[in-house]
Amino acid sequence: MLHLIETAQPASREEAERRAATRFPIERPVSYKYARGRAWSEASLGKTLNISSTGILFSSQSPLIPGKRLEVSISWPVQLDGKCSLKLVAVGNVVRNAGNLVAAKIEKHDFHVQSAKKSPFALGRLPKMPRVEAPRLAV
Repeated sequence: MLHLIETAQPASREEAERRAATRFPIERPVSYKYARGRAWSEASLGKTLNISSTGILFSSQSPLIPGKRLEVSISWPVQLDGKCSLKLVAVGNVVRNAGNLVAAKIEKHDFHVQSAKKSPFALGRLPKMPRVEAPRLAV
């Protein structure tokens, strides 16, 4: 199981080698929604703390229950051909939480062109999120 809540450097080389993928400390706006039966919830906003090819750690507006299916959209920091804004859209499951910090396993992902007119990122509608340091949790 992924240990995405731990963002500090690994205590040992063995611990580092256990990780499925390298995590990168990327702070970006994130919009997320979770499954409610066969429908999705309204989108909520947060901020990523780190991301890897297999998981994401982000702050949420409220705690999310482990096992919950979710979709996250992240405003990507690099433009396509230097002109077109992108967003990373990923689908997966919440694997754990610590208050309003959510760790999710990414099952599939794709890059989409980001529409400036519809994006809460482009319109400056993101809530002011406090800077959060991820705690180390024992497994």
